[in-house]
Amino acid sequence: MKTKFSLLLMLFFSICAFAQQVEINGIVTTESDGMPLPGANVLIKGTSRGTTTDFDGKYTIKVSRGEEIEFSYVGLESLTFLIENQTVLNVALKDDVASLNEVIVIGYGTQKKADLTSAIATINPEELHSTPAAQLVQGFQGKVAGVQISSIGSPGETPQVRIRGTNSLSGDSSPLYVVDGMFYSSIDFLNSNEIENVTILKDASASAIYGVRASNGVILITTKGGRFNKKAEVTFSSYYGMQSAQNVLKMANAEQFVTFAQESGSASEISSVNQAIERFGRSRVNPNIPNVNTDWYDEVLRVASIENYDLQINGGSESISYALGGNFFLQDGILDMKNSYERFNLRAKVDAKATDWLNVGGNVLFSNAVKYDDEASAWQLTYFAVPILPVYDYNFTEASPSPYSDAREIGYRDSQNPFPLLDNSDKRGERRRTTANFYADFKILKDRLSFKTTLSYNYLGTNERIMLLPYYITDDYQRSIDNSTITRTNSVVENYIFDNVLTYTNTFGEHDLTVMAGTSFRDDYWRYFRGSGNFDPGSAFLRNNEKTWYIQNTSEDSRTSFDNGTQYYGMSYFGRVQYKFNDKYLAYATFRSEGSNKYENTYVNLPAFGLGWEISKESFMKDISFINYLKLRAGWGKLANNAVAASIPISASTISTVFNDTYYNGFQFSTVADDVDWEYTEELNVGLSANLFDNRLSLEADYFIKDTKNLVIDINPLVGTEVSSQNAGSVRNRGIELAATWNGKISKNISYNISGNFSTIDNQITGLAGQPYINTGTAEARQRLIVGEAINSFYGYEIEGVYQNEAEIAADPNVQAIIAEGTAINPGYFKYKDLNNDGTIDASDRKVIGSPVPTYYFGGNIGINYKAFELNMAFYGQGGNVILNTNRMEVIRTQGRNIDAELAVNRWHGEGTTNEFPSSEGYRNLWNQKLSEFFLQDGDFFRIQNIQLAYTLREEKLPEMRFTLTADRPLLWTKGYNGFNPEVGFDGRDSQTYPTPSVYTFGVTVKF
Repeated sequence: MKTKFSLLLMLFFSICAFAQQVEINGIVTTESDGMPLPGANVLIKGTSRGTTTDFDGKYTIKVSRGEEIEFSYVGLESLTFLIENQTVLNVALKDDVASLNEVIVIGYGTQKKADLTSAIATINPEELHSTPAAQLVQGFQGKVAGVQISSIGSPGETPQVRIRGTNSLSGDSSPLYVVDGMFYSSIDFLNSNEIENVTILKDASASAIYGVRASNGVILITTKGGRFNKKAEVTFSSYYGMQSAQNVLKMANAEQFVTFAQESGSASEISSVNQAIERFGRSRVNPNIPNVNTDWYDEVLRVASIENYDLQINGGSESISYALGGNFFLQDGILDMKNSYERFNLRAKVDAKATDWLNVGGNVLFSNAVKYDDEASAWQLTYFAVPILPVYDYNFTEASPSPYSDAREIGYRDSQNPFPLLDNSDKRGERRRTTANFYADFKILKDRLSFKTTLSYNYLGTNERIMLLPYYITDDYQRSIDNSTITRTNSVVENYIFDNVLTYTNTFGEHDLTVMAGTSFRDDYWRYFRGSGNFDPGSAFLRNNEKTWYIQNTSEDSRTSFDNGTQYYGMSYFGRVQYKFNDKYLAYATFRSEGSNKYENTYVNLPAFGLGWEISKESFMKDISFINYLKLRAGWGKLANNAVAASIPISASTISTVFNDTYYNGFQFSTVADDVDWEYTEELNVGLSANLFDNRLSLEADYFIKDTKNLVIDINPLVGTEVSSQNAGSVRNRGIELAATWNGKISKNISYNISGNFSTIDNQITGLAGQPYINTGTAEARQRLIVGEAINSFYGYEIEGVYQNEAEIAADPNVQAIIAEGTAINPGYFKYKDLNNDGTIDASDRKVIGSPVPTYYFGGNIGINYKAFELNMAFYGQGGNVILNTNRMEVIRTQGRNIDAELAVNRWHGEGTTNEFPSSEGYRNLWNQKLSEFFLQDGDFFRIQNIQLAYTLREEKLPEMRFTLTADRPLLWTKGYNGFNPEVGFDGRDSQTYPTPSVYTFGVTVKF
């Protein structure tokens, strides 16, 4: 009876509770544009029960009266509603005060954006989707102040990245990439659809927590995960497009080249023109030139395809969330040879709420890439190839595989034809990478104390095969089988990181405190093997059969090998304190003690701290209505760099000699030893963050001074000639960074946004251990390290003009002694400035004539939305630097090479024709071969980085679909630069690197 009564009582209360439940439905939108917001969380407050909105922003949830529903989405303000008698509840979430409450990923934890005291920037992953590229970091260009990226057009090639300048001369100045807790030097294995968020730690106070790998800044990346209480969402995206070279360098055509050759007065040049006429006939248009007019760039360049396919599945139950993904990318190169890059990725990520006090999870990514590398020398060969030579010469009737023309047949010293190299090179490389990350997060005290242990693993196996295949033109012009080579390399990189982090968080009164302490063990292993040889004509080798392309088919006496490897360990102890008082006074401090077996000085201590003041929360700011948020912040930190090579001790080498007809063995000892240790960087950063005009305008401004000490430099010996490397130099980078974003609305259906960033960089050598300078570059194109000047500044002659006539030469006393010594100086030659006023022109008249380091760079975006349409345009540029045209310098040292059209048109060819360019005869004269301002070009440029038009289709009975048309890098404007791409690398030397192409794509994304 008692049992029956209990059951009836339970049934009664259940009915009552059910009667109190109501079903709520509605739609969640964004307040800024009124668009539906899929994936927003709709939860019963204080519980994990709830749902997420569908693709149309709609939701349905059952809730009891008196409970509260919380609507939330990352980057938007959360809203909470008390449920009484509602059945329909439509919600519009607005911008979270410029995302001030947005949680930012920092080192070993997170922090609200409003609480940051360091220079930390984020990139919206959606912005990266518009850049069709193999390398994720190429999409970073122009997005963040203080981050400079130099792009390279070769498929699969990683762009160069600098955060706040170059800090090291001998070590790598690239930033550290931290992906889901694992350290990487490159993220070439990631694609934009796998990214959840990107955070860039720019200053030392933010990055010091990562220790000796973080001296050049840190880029934190979190890959996408699933969401709890969310039904499975399937997203397929793809794009296909074409690539073409932009700003193709114009070279002299046949008529211009012949005119230049005849004006030079060179008998060999004129003879080669006549031999070309004899071999290929006379032009019908101009009988004084050969019947050949080859545009070599037009021949070696092609239009190439690019395509990408991506599938992502994510969702979750109440206790498990998951994300699965696969991606295939393929890009052909615009260089007309076997040149391409393809990559296939598989990824899985799972997070589980094992208990109320334990969360566990992990993710695994497998990436397989195959790259057919370009022939790096192809661009210089193409630049030098004369236009009076055809690609094919059908007089070579027995040629194989093609009758390539050869300039030696018309009197030139070299082949002048790039195609024997392009068609007969096969450079295949494979990169297989496996990364894994597993964690367990223990909630020791709910919302107060947690302990997280993480194990991260990375494996990268690289196999390369470089083939130089045989070809035949004549007996004199060929690469025979026994001169054809194979080189195979194999390398393995393995990294382990084991992190353990304890975090305590508490709020008491007006105090907010977070304390973190942890340890990290790191194991980095690398091994490398290379073998090569020349093929044996008597072996099984066949040119057209890859199964025979192995070292076993080379001759034994030609084989060489090299074997190497390293293994470094590191143990770190670190901690952080974050404190906030009265919700407006901020303090931040970190400390890391890191040890490594790489240097003799095993441990290094790296402190950092920051302070912040939210001025807008002070009472005296209440009446300033246009300022919604204003914060001052400052930080200082110390970093160490372990990218420089380890110390090299005094060594002995065996030698042999003969005395009095007797053979002796002995040892020779070096007179110096490299004494290399950590390089240290100390950085001060002062910044301001503000939101103005109802949060429509957000501003970030920073000023930094970054000093690198213990810089490894070359030290010239007091006795002997052996140069040693020592920690004896210093360099300073300082600058200003500004970033602004404006969001506006014209009407209900039209909104827009404008963002921009501007950065300055002042790079200076501040110490060389008392040495006046250190030479870098080459003897012909000298660069120097000089105190007070930028790294690798160009050192040469200042030009006052071009001698116009003999009388002007005779009136110049600075060259009379030189002429008397036998040096010919004629009209059309350069007139150099006598800087030291000693009455002659010599090496002491050189000075710093330019810096390869840009003094400023900028980027930005303009976007407009109309209903379901979006139009965005991004731009990027830089200036204040110069570029060395090394190709012009190479031409003057060897006769019989082509010249660029600018020089051919503007050459001096009579009094008054120009005061900037030399004559044809003077161009190859030793007097004009000195490194001077003539060979330096302005590096300023402005580029339309990306234009994208998108349309999103949302229909109730159809999956959400998004269509895009994208033009990437379609337009480029330069100021005096004569080449493909002014992004030539941070050394400033343009040796015709692979041009970055313009890319035009059509894309589609479908969500189910």
